[in-house]
Amino acid sequence: MTRKFLGVMLATATAFGATLAATNADARWYDASSGTWRDGEPVKRSLTDRKPAAKFKKRIVSIRTNEAPGTIIIHTDEKFLYYVTGPNKAIRYGVGVGREGFGWNGVVNIKRKQEWPVWTPPPEMIAREKANGHILPPRMEGGPENPLGARAMYLYQGGRDTMYRIHGTNQPWSIGLNLSSGCIRMMNEDVTDLYERASVGTKVIVVGPGENPNKYFTEVNNPLQMFMNSFARN
Repeated sequence: MTRKFLGVMLATATAFGATLAATNADARWYDASSGTWRDGEPVKRSLTDRKPAAKFKKRIVSIRTNEAPGTIIIHTDEKFLYYVTGPNKAIRYGVGVGREGFGWNGVVNIKRKQEWPVWTPPPEMIAREKANGHILPPRMEGGPENPLGARAMYLYQGGRDTMYRIHGTNQPWSIGLNLSSGCIRMMNEDVTDLYERASVGTKVIVVGPGENPNKYFTEVNNPLQMFMNSFARN
């Protein structure tokens, strides 16, 4: 229940792309790193200063897969996105994924791409948030305060817009968490890197909650690569 409450609280901040509370307002908030509630700190500052766990840092990994180079594989349970670069190699990025009830799976394609994208909440989201007492703007221009971050890649299935995107975020602390309405969020520097690598038409495989990823790939523990990663610059 505590985790679900945290997800709702943080998702509200995402929807508004703004604050959970005034910067100088004191509030009681849940610190996931220690598993305790804390009092007397401004909520926005406390959450903004949080950083993703080190495992979500971009790195080169060894995998076994039959997917062609250029394919994107997203393992939502583990919160990782893999960009296949060659035989048995991939770049792995940390991501944030859909909260409870918003997980999904399937094979889609990148239909279009946009730098500093405009955010237009879908009617379903506007209605859902309005029912919860939150009024979303019908449109927000691209920029540092936009919830879609620096880049967006729009996912289609059979010519139909799924309404899901791979996009950046102005809340890097959300990487590794289940907070979105189904979109895949990345740190701005990571989504910018992926944006330059992935072209329109790129195949994207989304391994959904509870789904076995072995059908698509298996990550291989490569001690030499791990040692090299410790010295690599991103």
